[in-house]
Formats: sequence, structure tokens, C-alpha cells
Amino acid sequence: MTTGVQGPAVRVQSLEKSYRELHVLRGVDFDIARGAIFALLGSNGAGKTTIVNILSTLLRADAGMVSVNGFDVATQAAEVRASISLAGQFAAVDEILSGRENLVLVARLRHLKDPGKIADGLLERFALAAAARRRVSTYSGGMRRRLDIAMSLIGNPPVILLDEPTSGLDPEGRLEVWQAVRELAGQGRTVLLTTQALDEAEQLADRIAILHEGRITVNGTLAELRALLPPAKVEYVEKQPSLEDVFLAIVRGGSPGGSDGADTAAGTGR
Repeated sequence: MTTGVQGPAVRVQSLEKSYRELHVLRGVDFDIARGAIFALLGSNGAGKTTIVNILSTLLRADAGMVSVNGFDVATQAAEVRASISLAGQFAAVDEILSGRENLVLVARLRHLKDPGKIADGLLERFALAAAARRRVSTYSGGMRRRLDIAMSLIGNPPVILLDEPTSGLDPEGRLEVWQAVRELAGQGRTVLLTTQALDEAEQLADRIAILHEGRITVNGTLAELRALLPPAKVEYVEKQPSLEDVFLAIVRGGSPGGSDGADTAAGTGR
């Protein structure tokens, strides 16, 4: 896939979106480097899915500039759609078909050569070959999500949008999807991951942004975000603030650089 220009895989500048009187996005700014996993954190209703829908051309922004793979979302929608793949909060798979049939169907719809070979390669890559001919209705939640992500890769899009991909999965299913996301990044794909699961962002992301009250409040590596809170001291043992500490301090109106994150246990002088 040819890019429009050199630069970040995704660029969002001064993005705004309202639904009547509800201002969801109030000037959102962030870039995603090519080949990176970027986690967008936020509470329910923060606007994460709205951003994904704008990036995927499903929704028009009220103001701002958004580009994907060098193409402007507003004026080059066809090129943007050819550059991305979107996996939503629920696996978009046909439960009547087998896993292999789902993949072959998508490859045929995209008019690709040798859809069977494409399907078999993806089944191997996502550890689904043993279940290839089983109906998807018999798959576990993690298997369905892995199949959904595999389907999204048909056509080799350089940018992958994953909107809460582990929502509703059990711990084993989450780990399976995490491994699939790591493999995407290992192949040089750019991944935008929206999530409410803070440990998910800690495990996967190169950079993490927190969306709160319509704006990106912080944006950085995990180490940079941890540095926003002072370490807690308990019995002379220094405890680094977790991503959860940073997130809660921001969304509850606290100051990441303040002293609220320090907790000195009583009796440390004994």
C-alpha cells in the first residue's frame, strides 16, 4: 500500500466532535509512529470509539485534521479505507461458517488471488489451524477474537484499529489476543488500541495516551507516565506508581505531579 506522505502513520490535530449539545472531543491531538502500538485509555463515554470511527471514515469530524498512512480522512477516504483494518468491540465473524470459510470469504470479497492459501497462512499464524474446519459457533471467545483479527489482516493493511479487542474475554482469551497484537507489531504494522484495561496498555503499548473530558490529558511511554507521580514509600521500600495510579489521579481531578501519590507508612522510623 502506497503512503500519501512520509511521517506518522496516524496524525490527529485539534479534533472536535459533538452530538447535539454533548461535546465529546474538544481538541484532541496525537501522533502514532509507524510500527508502534499506541494505547488510548479512557473511561466509558470518553470518546475512544468516536475517534476510531473518525479514523476509519465511519464518522465525520466537526473540526480538526486527521490523516492515516499519509491520507486525509476527510478528502481521501477511499485511500484511508484501503490503508486500515478495523476490529470492533465484538468479533465480526459468521458463526455458521468454519474459521477457514470466514477467511476465504473475506479474501474473495477483496478480490485477492488464491484465497485458500491466504486463509491457511493466517490460520497457522494465529494458532487456529487445528480448528480451521470447525464452525465458529464452537470457538472460545479468545479464538473468535483471534479469527476476527486475522480476518482484518487480509489485504495487508499497514494500520490496524482495535477498539477494546479483549472486552468480555476471560483471562486466557485476553492473553491470546495480546499475543496476536504483539505479532502484528512484530510484522511492522501500526496498531491503535483502545482499552479500559490498564494492564493491557502496560503489557502492549509503546506509548499510552489518556483521553479525559474530550482531550488527551497525558501522552507518553509507561516510564514517562509513571514519572508523573512520586513513588510511594512503605517501610523504606520505594514503590513506583502504576499506570492505574496515574489514570485515576487524572480522571478524578488530581495533579499527577502533586504529592497525592506519595504514601508513607506509619512507623517507618522503627
